[in-house]
Amino acid sequence: MAASDLGLPQVVPSDLPSRVTIWEVGARDGLQNEQTVVPVDVKVEFLARLADAGLTTLEATSFVHPKWVPQLADAADVLAALSPVDGVRYPVLVPNEKGLDRALAAGVRHIAIFGSATETFAKRNLNRSLDEQYAMFEPVVTRATAEGLAVRAYVSMCWGDPWEGPVDPAQVAAVATRLMSMGCTELSLGDTIGTATPGHVQAVLTAVTRSVPISAVAVHFHDTYGQALANTLTALRAGVTTVDSSAGGLGGCPYAESATGNLATEDLVWMLDGLGVRTGVDLARLADTSAWMSTQLGRPSPSRVVRALRG
Repeated sequence: MAASDLGLPQVVPSDLPSRVTIWEVGARDGLQNEQTVVPVDVKVEFLARLADAGLTTLEATSFVHPKWVPQLADAADVLAALSPVDGVRYPVLVPNEKGLDRALAAGVRHIAIFGSATETFAKRNLNRSLDEQYAMFEPVVTRATAEGLAVRAYVSMCWGDPWEGPVDPAQVAAVATRLMSMGCTELSLGDTIGTATPGHVQAVLTAVTRSVPISAVAVHFHDTYGQALANTLTALRAGVTTVDSSAGGLGGCPYAESATGNLATEDLVWMLDGLGVRTGVDLARLADTSAWMSTQLGRPSPSRVVRALRG
């Protein structure tokens, strides 16, 4: 069942896009926070099932040093075992030039860098100051774009930081502008600890889009306070058309202990289906995939829609 099966009118509200691209992060952001390492064959099957469900952007893994994220130490093995599906993108996260070298060797065509909007998180996550992070990212972006790769820039802690509290929208805009000026093709604004509310979402988007086109902006919400869907709807009404989510609601952030799971892809699709907004995702197949992954992880899916549809 999908929300559209309830017989509601399928006319997209005039203030919403007719289609939304879902940037699926379950295989990377979702699995990086697991206590145990998921086997390569399970990760590869997970990606295959997600593609079969109609998702066309699957963030596959991360070339972060295994010391920091041991759950993704098998990144090269996963990509080598993967059978790419036509029309599906498999971006990977790279933290620095060494990570880029590994990504290029693996034949990757889309990468993402992961910056911070706050000083404290930059130091804890990147071992750099807020200003020093740019010196680390600039050669990565320059080399990647010279190789013809698409480069996404993540900005974490855009709405709240566990050490610094609420984040000034102007500060987020300054970081976003500088990262995009390097040549990145897309910007993902992250609510890393899930404290955003619709009003704050609007304020940050207003500040950021003074210098970054809304067409280049994506949003990445966590559901700590149950606001992820409301925040997403606010972002869509502001013109955003790309939303990050994680199958089954997997994930968090290993460097921010207060971070809980990502917005569940199933919950997002249920809402968008009910609004008549197209995603190309088969909700039944997606729910089956997340139910399957929950058995691999030995615990129930946190997604409300998965629990409702699959028990």
